Amino acid sequence: MEKLDHTERYEVSKNNGTKIAGWSKRDEHLAYAEISLLGIIFIAATIGNFILILVLWNRKKKLSRVYVFMLHLSLADLVVAFFQVLPQLIWDITDVFIGPDPLCRIIKYLQLVGMFASTYMIVVMTMDRCQAVCYPMVTFRKKRALWNSAICTSWSISLILSVPQAFIFSKTKIAPGIFECWAHFIEPWGLVAYVTWISIAIFRIPVVILSICQIKICWEIKMNVFVKKHRKFLAHESQTGVMSRVSSVHCVSKAMIKNVRMTVVTVVSYVTCWTPFFIVQMWAAWSADALDGPVFTILMLLGNLNSCVNPWIYLYFCGDIAHGIKQISKHITNLQ
Repeated sequence: MEKLDHTERYEVSKNNGTKIAGWSKRDEHLAYAEISLLGIIFIAATIGNFILILVLWNRKKKLSRVYVFMLHLSLADLVVAFFQVLPQLIWDITDVFIGPDPLCRIIKYLQLVGMFASTYMIVVMTMDRCQAVCYPMVTFRKKRALWNSAICTSWSISLILSVPQAFIFSKTKIAPGIFECWAHFIEPWGLVAYVTWISIAIFRIPVVILSICQIKICWEIKMNVFVKKHRKFLAHESQTGVMSRVSSVHCVSKAMIKNVRMTVVTVVSYVTCWTPFFIVQMWAAWSADALDGPVFTILMLLGNLNSCVNPWIYLYFCGDIAHGIKQISKHITNLQ
């Protein structure tokens, strides 16, 4: 086989190493656009999450439960930024994998850890908000430590379920002098099973849980508003049994509603960013006529936007965090 020049390569999905097409010319304009977009995502995700972590860490003794989840979600998003976005950016610049086989396996392992951790941290945070709205006394009795059972479980699951990734991928010679961090699957069903499993574990199951939690939260808030508006009427009708249901509805504070709104926006952002990614992944795995070209590439990159957007959502909703940033800025200015 003749050695390829720098404009030819074996087209692969940089996110999972699966084959898309045969030998092909590299679209340099698309490559430049992809590099630019990944660079912007990496910078925005890194700056946003570092700022949020710094502010939260400075007030770690006073963190509420929702802020503790935000802290760990930012850590997970940094894992995505440094082990998914950055390696993909370098890969696009060099056009081939540069590094030893252990580095290939470690990067691929941490890529999946970041995806799992970021997703499951959103899930446990939403479940915690659901419990806080529906069962506030249970949540009130819980400690506000930097680590709790839900967070430990999320990280543990992420670390364990990502282990197969280190055995699926390895540094592979695809042509004389050309190596890629390549995935090896059992033919003919291995690739389909792999992509389907990732889709179910990281997207489908979490979306179902998030949807159930959001429905319960919305219903509880609706009942709370109903009680406030019709308190006198319900007191008069208490003998009919109507009061038996709504009297157990807890009072939802404005701060709680604000946290719920922030959680809803976070969930909507997660679903919006990751839906196109998993649609094209499943399409590429199951269909012989999979989508290819610039549209495929752009849709594959949208999932990375989630780790970029999350910290800015929190900074928008949490005024005290913005105040903390101003204090840090003043402190840095004084030191200079």
